[in-house]
Amino acid sequence: MDFYIILGVERSASLGDIKRAYKRLARKYHPDINPGDRTAEVQFRQISEAYETLSDPDRRGRYDSVGYLSATEEGSTFGFEGFDFSNRASGSGASTFGDLFAEILHQRGGAPVGGAPERGTDLHQSVSLTFEEAFSGGQRAVTVTRQEHCRSCRGRGRLQVAESRCLHCQGSGTVKSARGHMVFSKPCASCGGSGRQRLTRCPACGGGQVEVRTEPLTIATPPGLADGTRIRVPGKGNVGRNGGDHGDLYMTVHVEPHPLFRREGDDLHIVVPVAIHEAALGTKFEVPSLDGPARVRVPPGTQSGQRFRLRERGVPSARHGRRGDLVVEVRLVLPPLLDERSKDLLREFGRINHHDVRRELIDHKGHEGHVIRR
Repeated sequence: MDFYIILGVERSASLGDIKRAYKRLARKYHPDINPGDRTAEVQFRQISEAYETLSDPDRRGRYDSVGYLSATEEGSTFGFEGFDFSNRASGSGASTFGDLFAEILHQRGGAPVGGAPERGTDLHQSVSLTFEEAFSGGQRAVTVTRQEHCRSCRGRGRLQVAESRCLHCQGSGTVKSARGHMVFSKPCASCGGSGRQRLTRCPACGGGQVEVRTEPLTIATPPGLADGTRIRVPGKGNVGRNGGDHGDLYMTVHVEPHPLFRREGDDLHIVVPVAIHEAALGTKFEVPSLDGPARVRVPPGTQSGQRFRLRERGVPSARHGRRGDLVVEVRLVLPPLLDERSKDLLREFGRINHHDVRRELIDHKGHEGHVIRR
């Protein structure tokens, strides 16, 4: 059976030529126009099969390569029940044959019932840690609300029932739909085209396969987590449909600020007040750290703002485990001068240790002025 001969077109015919030939022959051989004529019915079926194959570029290519291909393979069938071929079915509002058969071909190439496995979506949640908890790490209990397999149907979306006639298709195995005067039929999705009902939609999940559950989890927090760090917990997101994998859970860590320490990378910074005589004469004192007191030696003549670094007394790196440093910044504090004796001692100290602390600034300005005049 040569589809080109059936439609009366050349093998090089365009899609427009094929559509025009089909319309002409369909008007002539349609069963409603030729009631009781078995020959016209057979010819109309062949015309429809030829058009369906040659109007689809992919199927036409395969047909040209291997010859006859059945146009009634898996998918929808179609009929022209009650189709009106009069001039009333014309004008801008009338559906064209191309529009109608495009719908048939789209249905035939659709996804199978049930669908392919889908990976579950990821979940995002936050957890708050104190500065000390982020420093030391450990276990953290959280509660997660996520989608899991429906317990009633075990994630299938359907339940087994006693076999009976399919109520959706009334046991025919096919369902029909109309578009204008065209009537389309396709296998019943409820019974898979068998006409018998063996499964029913799960009432617990409505066929969606999942239900929402709240689940307690314990997550591990490695030492040294910084504010804004994300922890990935594999497989603790929403369950996938149709047997797909679970998504992941991402926990964003928020670290509360510390009243004494400021974190920069893996280093901790702390500001320590020092009296004038301690900075001038030198001293030793203890400063707090996250794992106990640390001793700092301040040499004589220390200036305000000077920093001292205590190795490996900072935060452990969440990447490689090495600890940062504790940086101690000295801040000079003036003592309150409450009596004349204290004032006299400071004046005497100034006379003995006369040093113009602003002399370098004045010399620097003079040097700049000299450069400008030149």
